[in-house]
Amino acid sequence: MEKQDLASAYRRMKSPNIKTRKRALKIIHEIKRAKQRNLLKEK
Repeated sequence: MEKQDLASAYRRMKSPNIKTRKRALKIIHEIKRAKQRNLLKEK
């Protein structure tokens, strides 16, 4: 199983493999979405 953190996802974005890039992009979007939800919840 691969790491699901932001740093690993950004590193995987440099990969020539399309599937790897798509997987990384999905993780990045997921984390950004969660961060945005937390900001809205705090207000």
